[in-house]
Amino acid sequence: MTKTFSPKMNENKDKKIAIIASRFNDFITSRLVEGASGKLIEFGVSSKNIFIYWVPGSLEIPIMAQKIIKKIKPDALIAAGAVIRGETDHYNIVINESAKGVSGVSLATDTPILNAILTCDNIDQAVARSGVKAGNKGAEVAQATLELLSVIDQLK
Repeated sequence: MTKTFSPKMNENKDKKIAIIASRFNDFITSRLVEGASGKLIEFGVSSKNIFIYWVPGSLEIPIMAQKIIKKIKPDALIAAGAVIRGETDHYNIVINESAKGVSGVSLATDTPILNAILTCDNIDQAVARSGVKAGNKGAEVAQATLELLSVIDQLK
């Protein structure tokens, strides 16, 4: 017989979640942070257990994640940023290295870090994904964070 593990979204009161947000393109990232923190509270996370850290850009998110994990030992982290394609290859460096860094810290520390760093071709796409047209990716990632924590808890 197959054993299935599915999220149970009613056990979040004591979860400690850190959100690391890039100040670069903060007109987008502030919306992602609002969406994420709002969704966490909606699903029962206490506002006193949500920690928001602002860093200069998406490349700084991995090192901050590592420091936060050592200092406050959160159950999970959410990385929020907005990288918008420009006229140079710098876009590719930022999206690749920030994603690789976030993943590396998550695996090295055994702490879930979910990625809400938008990678968009233009400002319109970023605005749409931060809550105007295509939903709020911060809120979506916050819900996914709690779902993942629920399934992880079932392994214990």
